[in-house]
Amino acid sequence: MSPSDDASTATDPQGTEPRLHVVYLGGDVVAGRMGEDHEVVLVAATSVKEARRLAKRKWKGAGRPHVDALAIVHRVDGHHVRLEAGEADGDEIEVDPTYVP
Repeated sequence: MSPSDDASTATDPQGTEPRLHVVYLGGDVVAGRMGEDHEVVLVAATSVKEARRLAKRKWKGAGRPHVDALAIVHRVDGHHVRLEAGEADGDEIEVDPTYVP
């Protein structure tokens, strides 16, 4: 089933409802290092163009970011992803603090 066949898309044929976008940003590393820094951010946007713009605003690295990859999340492990407007601004993302490389 393609995303256009998804039941949640049928309720919003014009694409006016925000969708969850996962964006992989890349950009310059701090001075004195060679390579590229990366960061994954989540944004709620009604288009890919808007998602790219909003994601770049969340960049915490040095210099200007660019988008290396972008995905729109419709369904995960059989669960549909639908966004619901909240009462607070900003992000609330829980990151596992026990990670050890």
